[in-house]
Amino acid sequence: MNKELKITMLGASGVGKTTLLTSMYEQFEATTKQANLHLKPDIETAAILDKYLGQLKSLTYEFKADERKKGIRGTAATAGPESLPSYIFELGKPEKASFKLLFRDYPGGYVLPSDVAGRRFIHKLLRECAAVIIAIDTPAIMELNGRWHQLRNRPDEILSLFKTAYQNLNEPRLVIFAPVKCETYVKDEASAEQLIWRIKEEYAPLLEFLQQPSRADKVAVVTTPVQTVGCVVFWKIEVENFSTPRFYFRKTSFNSKYSPQDSEQLLRYLLRFLLKAHLQDKRWPMFDIVRQAFSPDAELKQAVELFAKGCKKTGGFAILQGQDLLNI
Repeated sequence: MNKELKITMLGASGVGKTTLLTSMYEQFEATTKQANLHLKPDIETAAILDKYLGQLKSLTYEFKADERKKGIRGTAATAGPESLPSYIFELGKPEKASFKLLFRDYPGGYVLPSDVAGRRFIHKLLRECAAVIIAIDTPAIMELNGRWHQLRNRPDEILSLFKTAYQNLNEPRLVIFAPVKCETYVKDEASAEQLIWRIKEEYAPLLEFLQQPSRADKVAVVTTPVQTVGCVVFWKIEVENFSTPRFYFRKTSFNSKYSPQDSEQLLRYLLRFLLKAHLQDKRWPMFDIVRQAFSPDAELKQAVELFAKGCKKTGGFAILQGQDLLNI
């Protein structure tokens, strides 16, 4: 039996999917150890993400305000979608892995209708994956009343993808809205609430689709803002040729260092969702590996439950739909 549970990133080019995945990797091991869990990347995953992590950390020493001169190079598929790497993490107790979490990333251009092969690949992922992490360029959705949101985050294309892939759901899914580059917008509870409001407003058509009766009890939706760098804040936008925005950022102080925050929250919500799927004890083939891992192993289930209880509920973190799919 396949012992891999799949999760996919989703987002347009340059939104920060790969940076988000890298910051998640940076915090996974430290936070899971606190709950006596073991989350270990395979050799290829560690090699790729260590390279990206080095690039991210170096940016805080030689920081360029223009976002086009910062960040890590986006994912590329040199030989088509099937050539893209998978990021695999073994999950279990320290002495024994119980199953694997497989994260998929891909070029952001795949969300565009013009890339037929790329769209087909994403459709397949959305059907196969238990969870979807939608990376959101936060300044684009927040600044100037969201003037550049459509261009940067492509919500209409993302809605179209969901409408195709989520027509006939037989098993539960978790959809995570993950605002990145959000350091400026989670400074206090008032600004964080404004971020949630903007997500609800700008992604209203997608939320309405997921709330339709045929899906409402099968899809959990949460917001989890992630400070992928931690030491920079939004500064300004300049527009070239009246159509191309350039987003600028600045460091919080001259000596500030790479310090991502809350990227482990995506894993906490994911494991909370998986544990609930196990506790419901329904015959969902996608979750057979979870049932087989948790049923005979009370210590593993207890460790996952302890870790999942660390899910934040304030500061931009919220359950928008499917509370029953996350209650443990």
